[in-house]
Amino acid sequence: MPRILGVDIPKEKKIKVSLTYLYGVGDTTAMEILKKAGVDPEIRANKVTDEEISKITAVIQKDYQVEGELKRVVTTNVKRLMDIGTYRGIRHKRGLPVRGQRTSSNARTRKGPRRTVGAKRKK
Repeated sequence: MPRILGVDIPKEKKIKVSLTYLYGVGDTTAMEILKKAGVDPEIRANKVTDEEISKITAVIQKDYQVEGELKRVVTTNVKRLMDIGTYRGIRHKRGLPVRGQRTSSNARTRKGPRRTVGAKRKK
């Protein structure tokens, strides 16, 4: 299994698909990386030579933010929104949808499982 920036990428898939297993790399970015590195996007990841892997790694480190660095940037951005008290920051704090979705009937992923609220019966 080839490793790029500490991530095992699947060896049986084409290299253009395997690169998308890196956090922050999608289809378009993977194709850009392969074009800059001069690697054929249609070959399987297990057929890529060590030299080509080092070229790909060099291009990613030079031009892109991926994995831990990108996660750190996203986390600090969210934390900044929460600290300055913006609407989006408050939604993040409360664990509610941030991008304007309705919450009366949906948003179970963000809100968690339903908690039943009701009066207890007296005996």
